[in-house]
Amino acid sequence: MSLPHAHETVLRDTTIAFDLDGTLVDTAPDLVGALNTILAEEGLPALPFDDVRKMVGRGAKALLERGFAAAGAPLDAERAPRLVERFIAIYLGRIAHESAPFEGVVEVLADLKAAGARLVVCTNKLTHLSVALLDAVDLTRFFDAVVGADDAPAPKPDPRHVLAAIAAVGGDPARAVMVGDSINDVLSAKAAGVPALLVSFGYTEAPVETLGGDLLIDRFSEVPEAAISLLASCGAEKSGL
Repeated sequence: MSLPHAHETVLRDTTIAFDLDGTLVDTAPDLVGALNTILAEEGLPALPFDDVRKMVGRGAKALLERGFAAAGAPLDAERAPRLVERFIAIYLGRIAHESAPFEGVVEVLADLKAAGARLVVCTNKLTHLSVALLDAVDLTRFFDAVVGADDAPAPKPDPRHVLAAIAAVGGDPARAVMVGDSINDVLSAKAAGVPALLVSFGYTEAPVETLGGDLLIDRFSEVPEAAISLLASCGAEKSGL
């Protein structure tokens, strides 16, 4: 698959920032596995897959806090650092046992890259875990930078995370789009003055239609057309048209 020449012209030197979990890669199986492993080590019951899937996307500490609360044993501040470290070790050991890019991701990223777009990952996952995952599923080659929560001034929903990701690839927020699946992606993008493109197949507790994204797509193959539409709309608004 390749983009029409007109699309390539529009996308050249634009920045497209992508969330990772639930947007680029279906990571829930390995995250659920890691969480349930640590719950078992602590003598707690395993949580259903569908329950944990909705908790993904806010980083390891938030996932642990929510998982332990759901298992009936709220995580106290004193134990949290040790358990977060243990969780990360377990997860890193199985980071892509079951995780895989969503359908169409590889083809679309290749097309966007060929069109001259600047691609960056903007995720609340820690950067080293993000890179390990992208390496394992062979997506690293498409990105000019990976900006995890630990490499940003503050994690999403803070707009500085999106702005830091755009800056990391030499991009311009006025010519950028944020692609994600959650309320954190919407809030951070809008506060940064960047349109938010949402995918319907990701991880969110509230219905994705209610999150306030600028556009919603059902298939990753729709990303180029949707991004072009948002960039055009944004440009028209800023020119007063």
